[in-house]
Amino acid sequence: MGLSWQQGPLSPGKVGRFLVAHPLPDRLLYAEPLRRRMRVRFGGAWIADSEHVVLLHEPGRYPVAYFPQDSITAGALEPSEHTTRHPDLGLTSWYTVRAGEHSRPRAAWQHTELPAHANELQARVAFAWPAMDAFYEEDERIVGHAADSYHRIDIRQTTRHLQVRSGDRLVADSTRPLVLYESGFAPRWYVPRSDIEGSALTPVEGQTFCPYKGLASYYDIADARRAAWSYQNAWTEVARISGLVSFEPDKVTVHLDGVQLRLEPGQGVISHGIDRDLTVGAIAGTPSVTAIVGSQEGPQSRPPPSRSSG
Repeated sequence: MGLSWQQGPLSPGKVGRFLVAHPLPDRLLYAEPLRRRMRVRFGGAWIADSEHVVLLHEPGRYPVAYFPQDSITAGALEPSEHTTRHPDLGLTSWYTVRAGEHSRPRAAWQHTELPAHANELQARVAFAWPAMDAFYEEDERIVGHAADSYHRIDIRQTTRHLQVRSGDRLVADSTRPLVLYESGFAPRWYVPRSDIEGSALTPVEGQTFCPYKGLASYYDIADARRAAWSYQNAWTEVARISGLVSFEPDKVTVHLDGVQLRLEPGQGVISHGIDRDLTVGAIAGTPSVTAIVGSQEGPQSRPPPSRSSG
């Protein structure tokens, strides 16, 4: 969850509401200073470096970083004839990005006819995330999309009784699960492997990626495909869930203190935006990247399942 995507307060699927007398507009865009040094690498060279990036939160999208034009290496942007029109920000001009012998068409853009109320984006350029080699905050790579400072994860130990069944088979029985709370999402429950009947889990090929938690591996349970997942080496900030297993309550039966859990509406990750083509191979081995953690329903890279885990 972020400020403007999934079920965030500025997203189309928000679960709360603003307590105001009159309805807010359907689309609210929010721009703010990132207050972090961000750099862009392309063609083996640094092509942008700024401590004055503005982060744009747009409904239904991940936040996008906009760099001051004077922070971009001379000659890195080649204007093209391609233009589009943003529903809120007007005419958008696109650039080919160049570095040495490397080039990528339509890899950066600038809003060139901004309305007066959006002047924070004046003379700023955004780069298509998958078209670049990498983005960095200081010397640590940021993967997947720009980190959303409104995205948070909290993990808590509990003694509540969690049971997982596949038909009549007891798959897991634990009184020491960890519960993972992620902004805007229902809790996810992680079970120690010693409380799981190991033979019930069949590893399957393919991993997905969460920009805030790392790489997730999946398991079939009987005929239920990808009914469970685990972060074998979760990133430092969420290392408590490393090796534990969580279960999809719409694919197997999960009871918490005797009450059956069900998947809540709106909890699925929908692939959208310019940053969704990042592959698992592109981020394998990437170290922990930010002190802000989050992204429920979270492994988010291609090839994703129809619903990613959290």
